[in-house]
Amino acid sequence: MVKIVAIVPARMNSSRFPGKPLASILGRPMIEHVVRRALMCEQLDSVYVATCDQEIKNVVEGFGGSVIMTSAAHERASDRVAEAAEQAAPSDIVVMIQGDEPMITPEMIAVALAPLLRDSSVDCVNLARRIENPQEYFDPNIIKVVMNIHSDALYFSRNPIPAIDSTQINLLPVFKQVCVIPFRRAFLRKFASLSPTPLEQAESIDMLRAVESGYRVRLIETKINTRAVDTPDDLRLVEQLMKNEPPIAKYEKKLWLPEENR
Repeated sequence: MVKIVAIVPARMNSSRFPGKPLASILGRPMIEHVVRRALMCEQLDSVYVATCDQEIKNVVEGFGGSVIMTSAAHERASDRVAEAAEQAAPSDIVVMIQGDEPMITPEMIAVALAPLLRDSSVDCVNLARRIENPQEYFDPNIIKVVMNIHSDALYFSRNPIPAIDSTQINLLPVFKQVCVIPFRRAFLRKFASLSPTPLEQAESIDMLRAVESGYRVRLIETKINTRAVDTPDDLRLVEQLMKNEPPIAKYEKKLWLPEENR
């Protein structure tokens, strides 16, 4: 049976939004929303938070989450996840779920896992969502991605790609990265052993290391509309969007908890 763990990287020293993982959304720290929603996915055997900050560790353990402490030297979330995976429970697949994705759903995680579970040649998957408005297309905090005809990533950028007139967004599919990224365990180890690449450093996007190094990153589309939190303005928007969401009601009732935590 395939063993799957999820690891949520989080740190206090975000350049765009310091202290972001502990920012409150509907009375709970953002990292708690991410962990609770990940735990609802029945395909995951374990969920961990990977952090270098004691403050985050204290909060996560306070709501019953599991924490793996990592080096403070990591510049990329994927490198933090790779370090944490060495300490996590043995697994065949490691799902990186960014700590600023509080609107993820169990269904999104399942969709991202599907290509790995059905095709042994796929080593890494990235969830993507179609951009439907010019605001997201031009937002430098939202990572855009273009793919080839086989649904493998060609390039990721914070700039608008492909370069089209914004009125064409509904005519030509334009996608953003959603940071639910499953790796085969062996590939994650290989990925972390690669040196940072020029475009990865220029764009500050982890997945470009794989693309530049000649590895495939399979893209799979989610129809679920979510919003990551990169700025305080995003936080306020996400809080409004999350009100009365079905997952909120489920973890209010603690239906997600493992038997030993009920």
